[in-house]
Amino acid sequence: MTTLHDVQRAPTRVSRYESPSTLAGALTLLDDLRGRARIVAGGSDLLVELDRGEHAETDVLIDVSRLSQLATIGVEDGIVRLGALVTHNQVVASATCRRDALPLAQACWEVGSPQLRNRATVVGNVVTASPANDTISPLLALGASVELASVDGTRSMPVEDFITGFRSTGLAPNEMVTAVTFPAMTARQRGIFVKAGLRRAQAISVVHLTAVVELGDDGAVGGATLALGSVAPTVVLVPGVEEALAGRPLDDGTIDEAVSAAVAAASPIDDLRAPATYRLDLVRTMTRRALEAIAADEVDRCWPHDPPLLWTPGFDGRYPPADEAVSRTTDEPIVASVNGDRVEAAGAVGVTLLEWLRDRAGATGVKEGCAEGECGACAVRLDGAVVMSCLVPAARAHGCEIRTVEGLGTDGRLHAVQAAFVDAGAVQCGFCTPGLLVSSATLLDEVPEPTLDQVRAGLAGNLCRCTGYKSIEVAVTAAAERGSEA
Repeated sequence: MTTLHDVQRAPTRVSRYESPSTLAGALTLLDDLRGRARIVAGGSDLLVELDRGEHAETDVLIDVSRLSQLATIGVEDGIVRLGALVTHNQVVASATCRRDALPLAQACWEVGSPQLRNRATVVGNVVTASPANDTISPLLALGASVELASVDGTRSMPVEDFITGFRSTGLAPNEMVTAVTFPAMTARQRGIFVKAGLRRAQAISVVHLTAVVELGDDGAVGGATLALGSVAPTVVLVPGVEEALAGRPLDDGTIDEAVSAAVAAASPIDDLRAPATYRLDLVRTMTRRALEAIAADEVDRCWPHDPPLLWTPGFDGRYPPADEAVSRTTDEPIVASVNGDRVEAAGAVGVTLLEWLRDRAGATGVKEGCAEGECGACAVRLDGAVVMSCLVPAARAHGCEIRTVEGLGTDGRLHAVQAAFVDAGAVQCGFCTPGLLVSSATLLDEVPEPTLDQVRAGLAGNLCRCTGYKSIEVAVTAAAERGSEA
């Protein structure tokens, strides 16, 4: 029998979109539609899978991304709580997370790109349950649990037990994860996240790990955990690490024993990213370097200075809450502001925001490059944050403000970034340019005088297939010197 390649399969098109205004409403929908509906928040995995023809049984999307009460970070009685809608960029921006959960903040910074981190959630990373998902190793090392809710009530489960296998969890069909919690790190604890990928940005981990060590006043280890990812069907806690280190100084000898325990716990496979032998070598090197950084108290040495998030001034990572529930079928229109103009058009169910903008709203400057959040050609500004429109359900735009490349200039004048791209020759084939312009303009709104490192970090999600990055960097720097208008 002939098996179709992923790109040959027809996409799974849902026929109904629900965006409840309350958590209770979401849980009721999930219970009523169990087996037919899927929860979507960030959508960075689910929309790609639907586009590949997976989840054929799914007919309804329940979008919970308007439940702003689930988008908060808090600490109470020494327990950090991240709501289900907390994005990776919110964690990066959070002083609480940098202080009380540095390894998690470091992992969030390594996830995807700024545009992806503005939508993708920490809880979504856990629910997807891939061993390559960066935030799982810090959550395991920090002793995290997930809160689960359904119409039947709530329960809590350690992340270690929640993830039952490769991309499988203990989530019941009518449940959703509402938060992840973990003890805040103490003054005696030091932790670090380390990742190896095949490129500097937008890389899926070849190996990732998190080490958390408690050190006494005398320098002796009081407790230690080490979690490894991409080396087994699930992210694993390394057994024997605490026994190897406890009561001893964190020196070369004890680090050697921890490295041996880490290598013994890893059971990697050969795949397209790396052979198993290379992954084992990485485990040795990365474990040693992580523990040496902890011993030297240099765990935050590589944390970026004022990392750009691609947020407009005043945006805090939380999207406006829902005033009322939104329910749409394929033939019912949504209403959005696109570049300041009111657009009312149907056909927003079962397609992405990218498709709706091009086919219904006339914003053909938005380009489809990869359709899976890798290239940035489709980047647009959605209610204050730059996102990949190929990874946003189109109906999510109902009631929102969207800015595309067509809306950057004012009164017939080019935006400073557009003019600088012209002057610097920062356009080659031009396909990536619309997304680069939207990202660059928002970067300068957020950081009016960016360093070169900030420019590179802010544009890490925009790939130029013609490799013209130098002229792009020159253009953005020149635009910063000009101000907001040419």
